[in-house]
Amino acid sequence: MAVSLSAEFVGLFALIVVVSGAVNGLAGFGFAVVGTMALASIVDPATAVVLMIIPMVAANAMLVSELSAAELRTCGRRFGPLVASALVGTIVGMIVLDALPDRPLRVGLGLITLGFVTSQQRAVPLPKLGTGSPALGGRPAMIVVGSLSGLLFGATNVGVQLVAYLRSRDLTHSLFVGVVALVFLGVNAIRVGAAGVLGLYPTLTVVGLSVLASLPAVGGVVIGSRLRSRVSTQLRRRIVLGLLTVIGVRLVLGGLGIA
Repeated sequence: MAVSLSAEFVGLFALIVVVSGAVNGLAGFGFAVVGTMALASIVDPATAVVLMIIPMVAANAMLVSELSAAELRTCGRRFGPLVASALVGTIVGMIVLDALPDRPLRVGLGLITLGFVTSQQRAVPLPKLGTGSPALGGRPAMIVVGSLSGLLFGATNVGVQLVAYLRSRDLTHSLFVGVVALVFLGVNAIRVGAAGVLGLYPTLTVVGLSVLASLPAVGGVVIGSRLRSRVSTQLRRRIVLGLLTVIGVRLVLGGLGIA
């Protein structure tokens, strides 16, 4: 998991983090999937996953600050089982991360990304979570969704299942942004320590680079948050899904040795 600190790589990494932060600030999600998938197209996927953990903490901390104290308490009580089960699943996913082969992992990440894009197209008749369904809002459903989503998130940084579940909870967009950030902030804060204990940070260079990437991450979130009220929902979707489509195709082709 070596990382070359060339000026070209550092500049490209900073750009990826800024764009990912802007997408997250604009849409309320997307930092992990856009940043990790883009980075995985230039370094090995396992390195991309760990490099993005600390910037994710910084980006989501910025978005959580938009919630009031009352909203924080309400979200903590309402989605506590989801966060706790996601944390357990995430740690299991991190344990298996280093054992995953590079090329198949790239293809898998690409297919997951393209699958998420497809699921967001209203013209495609895919099954969806029932909006506001009491059963899906109960503790057992949260534990199942959190555990399975956390497993995938720990190994890949892909948390689209959690995003889809929270979208089904009939939240306002501003509250949705805050709740997603709260969930990912809690999970990623623990992941930093877990990554160290599990030896997923192979060198201090990787740790230092990840810490420094927090600055452009925060800058990107600020840019995206300021644009949020000026950009329509439809345009937000097009921006996020367009980026994910390009990244997903690039990962699949790279994993197959075509590009």
